[in-house]
Amino acid sequence: MTSKNYRPKQAAEYLGIGLATFWRWAKERHDFPKMIRLSARCTVIDGDQLVAWRDAQAVKVS
Repeated sequence: MTSKNYRPKQAAEYLGIGLATFWRWAKERHDFPKMIRLSARCTVIDGDQLVAWRDAQAVKVS
């Protein structure tokens, strides 16, 4: 399986949150997927981990 990497702006849009909120979650939430630094100016997040994290946040309604 090939995993897509998301830049922070793309990941924030995918989650429906602002970029500042995305960075705060990345810093403060222990269960948030870890960022991958590709270079000094390029940081990404693994798409499969992001989708799995988002799905785990879903609240089940009975």
